[in-house]
Amino acid sequence: MEKLTVSVSPHFSGKRTTQNIMLDVIIALMPALVASVIIFGWRSLLITSVCVSVCVLLEFLFQKICKRESTLYDLSAVVTGIILAFNLPVTIPVWQAVIGSMTAIIVVKQLFGGIGQNFANPAVTARIIMLVAFSNSMTAWYFPQNSVDALSGATPLVADFKNVSQLPYLTLFLGNHGGCIGETCVLALILGGVYLLIRKVISWHIPVAFIGTVAIMSFLCGKDPLFQILSGGLMLGALFMATDYSTSPSTKWGKIIFGIGCGLVTVLIRFWGNLPEGVSYSILLMNILTPYISKLTRNKPLTGRAKS
Repeated sequence: MEKLTVSVSPHFSGKRTTQNIMLDVIIALMPALVASVIIFGWRSLLITSVCVSVCVLLEFLFQKICKRESTLYDLSAVVTGIILAFNLPVTIPVWQAVIGSMTAIIVVKQLFGGIGQNFANPAVTARIIMLVAFSNSMTAWYFPQNSVDALSGATPLVADFKNVSQLPYLTLFLGNHGGCIGETCVLALILGGVYLLIRKVISWHIPVAFIGTVAIMSFLCGKDPLFQILSGGLMLGALFMATDYSTSPSTKWGKIIFGIGCGLVTVLIRFWGNLPEGVSYSILLMNILTPYISKLTRNKPLTGRAKS
C-alpha cells in the first residue's frame, strides 16, 4: 500500500481572503466614524486619520527593516488604526495617538510575528497601555453640543458610578454624550455589526454571549441592564474587538465561553472595581485565556480500529 501524505490544515480554500474580510470590517466601521464626526466634530476624523496613517506606515517600515513580506495589502493595519482611534477621546493629543499606534503595530502585532500570531488584540492592548501612561488625557471626555458650545463632562458610566442621574435611553442610543470617538453611537455600531453578520464575517456567539452576560448580571446585581448595554464601550468591544479572529476561539462553544468570560469581567470591574469601565480589560484577559479555551472546546476527531 502506498504511503499517504497528510499536510496541515486548512485543506479547503474559499473565496474569502484576509483583504476582503478586513474591507468588510472597514465598511462596517464607517457608520460609527460618520457618527463620531457629527457628535464630536472634525477632530475625530483627524485622530482616526493619524492612527490609520501611523499604523500603515509603521507596519511597512518594520517589515521592510526586518526583510519580511509586506502585508499592507491585507488592510489589517487600517482596521487596527480605526479601532484604536475609536477607543480614544477626541481631545487626545496627536502625539499620544501616534504612540498608541506604535504600541499597537510594533509591540503587540509585529514583534509577535504579525497578523494571526499576536496573542492579544493590538488596539485593545494599546488602549490599556495608554490609560496607564496618559490617564488624564485618556479620560478627558469632551464633545460639542448644538454645534456651538463645547462642553466637557463624565461619560454615562462615570456619572452612574458617582450616583449622578442617568441619561435618557435615546440619548445613549444615538451617542450624544461624552465618551471615546467610536463608542458612543450604539445605533451606528449595531448597523455595522448587522452588516458583519450578514456578510458572515462574524458569528452571533461572542456578541450575544458578551452582551447577554452583562445584561443578566446587571439585573441580578440590581442595576439597569439596558443602561449598562448602551453605555461605555460594550457594543464596540462586543462587535468589533472581542470578535477578532486571531485572539478569540474558533469553536462555537469556545466563542460562547469567551463571550461569557468577557461579560463577567466587565461587570466585575464596572460594579466593584476602581474603574467604571472594564470592556478593554475583559477582552485582554480573555485573549490570554483563548488558547486554553480553544484546547478545552476543540472538536475531537472520530477514530476507530478495523477488526482483524
